[in-house]
Amino acid sequence: MSDSHGSPLPPEAAGHYSSGYEADRLSAGSARLEFTRTQNILGRYLPSPPAAILDIGSGPGAYGHWLADQGYEVHLVDAIPLHVEQAKNREGSRIASATVGDARHLQREDESVDAALLMGPLYHLTERSDRIRSLKEAARVLKRGAMLCAVAISRFASSMDGLRKGFLDDPSFQRIVEQDLRDGQHRNPGDHPFYFTTAFFHRPDELKTEVQESGLRYEVTLGIEGPGWLLQNFDHHWQDVARRGRLLDLLRRLEAEPSLVGVSAHIMAIARKAE
Repeated sequence: MSDSHGSPLPPEAAGHYSSGYEADRLSAGSARLEFTRTQNILGRYLPSPPAAILDIGSGPGAYGHWLADQGYEVHLVDAIPLHVEQAKNREGSRIASATVGDARHLQREDESVDAALLMGPLYHLTERSDRIRSLKEAARVLKRGAMLCAVAISRFASSMDGLRKGFLDDPSFQRIVEQDLRDGQHRNPGDHPFYFTTAFFHRPDELKTEVQESGLRYEVTLGIEGPGWLLQNFDHHWQDVARRGRLLDLLRRLEAEPSLVGVSAHIMAIARKAE
């Protein structure tokens, strides 16, 4: 990782986002499930508007804009300048601010927000000490009793994706999966466009431990997509309103089941700052 004066992202990860594809990612394929389920979870846990929310690792602001439209005071921070520009330039934007920043060194006062989202930093900060630092920074800016939603990528995401899409037929992908399962350090040495970029993939228990080490009061870890993202005919299910409803209802029922949380591509830890 770089020092505090450079980008917190390794060059290959920064390059991964340079095309700007993240602006549309959550509106296509099974990522629509990720987006909808994250909205569902946030809607249940966040305080009511006009609470102040700091979205750390916000990307182009998909969740931030959604929250701002509900009346929240939303501040976005992201390591990628393009993402910040995309967020600022979105037509009709109601976000309060969008700045380039480092999750390990937030430029905000202590106890200044009612909730924080940490979606991205925990998997792009590959060193454990950096992840703990980012969690402690989020805790620092939270008001007493305020909530943190911290998202990680599951240790088993590549394995599941390989089964779903047939990537396991590729020996280079097999090696990626082997390393993921061994130590969580995801690398894509061939820069294959479908194999993601440099990241750390958590086991659910590792995410819980890191949150607890930051001094926050851990509550629960939830599977965001659950097993739903593995559907072979996902579009067919999603476009059918009744089937979509049944899918979402099932995933809510399964979201906290310890034996299934790791099957989800993304997992979210809910924690609070002590009163």
